Order: sequence, then structure tokens, then C-alpha cells
Amino acid sequence: MDCRKALETAGGDTSRASEILKHRYQEIAVKKAGRETAEGLVAAYIHSNGKVGAMVALLCETDFVARTKDFGFLAKELAMQVAAMEPANVKSLLAQDYIRDPKMTIDELIKKVVGKTGENIRVKEIKRIEV
Repeated sequence: MDCRKALETAGGDTSRASEILKHRYQEIAVKKAGRETAEGLVAAYIHSNGKVGAMVALLCETDFVARTKDFGFLAKELAMQVAAMEPANVKSLLAQDYIRDPKMTIDELIKKVVGKTGENIRVKEIKRIEV
């Protein structure tokens, strides 16, 4: 529904509609930022060579959202990002360009999922292990 509204507002221009959605999701994320995040999950990623692994603790407001595909996908993507890009801490992770789409930062990726789920989401902790 959001995509449809954005396309109508942009007069059918998909790149403009994408920018409208990005702005809308950021607005939603700002509104949700103060909410408590007491639920979530831990996601792990092991690189194909078996020598690099990463874990991410990702939090949200409710168990319902923690079980959604969007939230699970985000958690796995963040774990893969940590394994690939070696961020020193959560703050540096959020500032990194997303490895699948360098036009977007990890912070923007999270805000996109916040916009879809309607809940505050935050990265609690990251760990990377390499042999």
C-alpha cells in the first residue's frame, strides 16, 4: 500500500517514489525511536570457508515482530554485514554502507524495516570471530 501511494504521489516515477518511501520510513523510525525494545532474536552467519562467523542481537518491541520474515531477514543481513565488513562496534556498523546496496547505510536499512513493521528496532550487540 505504501508503494502504491508513493507511486501515485510521484506520478509514476519509480526513483522519486523510492525517495518518498525512504523519507517516510525515516519519519516513522524517528517517531518509534523512544519505545522500549525488550524482544528480539540472535542471528548468526558463518562464511562459506568456515573461518569467519558473526552474531547479532537485534531487538524490537514485541515477540510478534521478532518472528516476522522482515525482522529475521534483517537480523541475518546484519550478521553477514558484520562478518564481511568487521565493524568495531554497533555505532560503526550503523554508519557502514550496506554490502548488498551501497547506496543505503545499515542505519537506513534498519529504518526501512521499522517503517514496514511499525516498531522500534535496534542492534543491541555484535560479535565477529575469525580463525
